[in-house]
Amino acid sequence: MEGCGPGDALRAGYGRAILALIVCVLLMLVAGAAVAAPADAGDTPRVGVVTMQPGEIFFERFGHDAVVVDDPATGRVTSYNFGFFDPTEDDFIARFVRGDMRYRLAALPFKEDLLYYDRTGRGASIQWLDLPPARARAVAKALEVNARPENAHYRYDYFLDNCSTRVRDSVDFALGGALRRQLEGRSRGLTYRSEATRLASPAPWMWLGFDIGLGPSADRPLSMWEEAFVPMRLADALAGARGADGAPVVGAVQPLLPHRISPEPVGSRPWWPAWAGVGLAFGIAALLAARRWPRTVVALALPWWTLCAVLGALMLFIWFGTGHRFGWQNHNLLLFNPLCLLLLPGGWAIARGRRAGRVFGIALVAVAACAVLALFVHWLPVMPQRNAHWIALVLPLHLGLAIGLLAPRHAPTAPATQST
Repeated sequence: MEGCGPGDALRAGYGRAILALIVCVLLMLVAGAAVAAPADAGDTPRVGVVTMQPGEIFFERFGHDAVVVDDPATGRVTSYNFGFFDPTEDDFIARFVRGDMRYRLAALPFKEDLLYYDRTGRGASIQWLDLPPARARAVAKALEVNARPENAHYRYDYFLDNCSTRVRDSVDFALGGALRRQLEGRSRGLTYRSEATRLASPAPWMWLGFDIGLGPSADRPLSMWEEAFVPMRLADALAGARGADGAPVVGAVQPLLPHRISPEPVGSRPWWPAWAGVGLAFGIAALLAARRWPRTVVALALPWWTLCAVLGALMLFIWFGTGHRFGWQNHNLLLFNPLCLLLLPGGWAIARGRRAGRVFGIALVAVAACAVLALFVHWLPVMPQRNAHWIALVLPLHLGLAIGLLAPRHAPTAPATQST
């Protein structure tokens, strides 16, 4: 009978041991992968951008947005909202006037953040971003650190650094700069003025404030990156953005709240010929009436000159006394002229039947000349300002008042007497 010797038995034992070891290692790797993969996927937070439609209060006209982080590891859905400010701060009013406002990032439960928008009828939807796990975790961590009390405050700027630009920058960080690269070189010709006046148009006083108070810096065409200071524009940009792999950035869009109030305004540029028609009508009427009824015309002009003086003084203050940079170098100063203040004493004298004095005549000519200069400046290519409609309205009125009130008036001649 043929048997096995001691060497064969030993080699057989080694073979079985090595085979068992290989099987164990493979089983451990498979088991580890099976455990690790679900844990990695399950622990990856979802990141989204929630956009809230404009509201009816003046500070809600521009809409709002926030970054939402759905963290399955903790079960919390957190809204990172950059739009918080404290009006009870001792220096809040002074900072607002100086253009040095402080806002902060607040981290709060997402459902709690939505309650106000639901109560006020403002629609909301969320764009869930399709991010690699590492990117999603990085942006979630960065927002968590940013929301700490020592990091949460930032200096607010209406156009350059607001709650929407902060959301935009957070998304750009999550995409490794891909969003900025796609948007910075593209433009639709929108400006800070066109967007501000469009969204403010339901409140006429707010529209007037933006259109009169903004200077030429607000009329530079914006890139799509810059126009994302408006939350709804950012949402549009995200809808067409692509990741590094060419796939859409937005993986899913989820409606949250219906919009139950007036929709977002479409907006349109003022048609200057219509404004010119009104301006010419007032200017010609002032010119003709001033020759026959100067006291009545001046009495009606006094409120107008007062308004011009107040608006001009306010624009000068914004330029030289505040950090509201988009109100600097405002060409409307030539139309709503602070020199109108010099017209008030003389105008009051004329309304009472007295002589106005020399200062009144000089000031009247200076105000009309500045209005003509506004038209010349408008034609210059250097720092253009879209105020043609205001020039068309105001220039004829200033000219009509100046010509009508300064034109010589001939005293009636006495009837001739027949000599005998």
